[in-house]
Amino acid sequence: MKRTVLITGASGNLGAGVMQKFLEEDFQIAALDSPRSAPGIKESAQVRSFPADLMDERGVGEVVEAVYSIFGSIEMAVLTVGGFAMGDIEKTGLDDFDKMYRLNFVTAYNVARQLYLRMRDQDGGGLIVFIGSRPALHPDQAKNMIAYSLTKSLVFRLSEVINEEGKEVNVGASVVIPSVIDTPQNRTAMPDADFSKWVSPLQIAEKIHHLTTTSGRKQRESIIEIYGDS
Repeated sequence: MKRTVLITGASGNLGAGVMQKFLEEDFQIAALDSPRSAPGIKESAQVRSFPADLMDERGVGEVVEAVYSIFGSIEMAVLTVGGFAMGDIEKTGLDDFDKMYRLNFVTAYNVARQLYLRMRDQDGGGLIVFIGSRPALHPDQAKNMIAYSLTKSLVFRLSEVINEEGKEVNVGASVVIPSVIDTPQNRTAMPDADFSKWVSPLQIAEKIHHLTTTSGRKQRESIIEIYGDS
């Protein structure tokens, strides 16, 4: 029986890389994206597209239920949706913080909660993969992007709680921490950088897929750093 992976932000740079890798590994794909972007995802026998507003708690529950009704189970989820903003403590007000909180934490929490409540009751449990960031772990890097870093730090705490809560039902969580991801947008924003030192979406996807293998499941790493040479 084929395994199913749910991917949020499936049409984005990282989400598309994850989808490509898991398709190569013969997974079924539940591709979640915004109502504007989801129609652009090419469906097939292996891929189903689900428009979703990840800030809408009730709507997320309905989408996850729809995925289960089609595929029967979800063995892994990769939650790539998030946002970024610069700003130190002087320039970052509550409105700025709230925007990052909703993009980086609310979107992750809404999906992770619905998945956990179902994964705990399915045979074999499941794994939820979040995308973290280095500044969330290092105050010296966080000071000029405070809202982004603080809200990303909540993702680490959520992962820890899921791992603690899910011990008895085989539901776990991991946080992948990439350095600069090699995307067209980042190349445009940093044209003088050495792109060879960045990590590609496919490299990240390969690390995430490793978690589904026998050796990956045995290691059960809660934090996975993918820094390349940057």
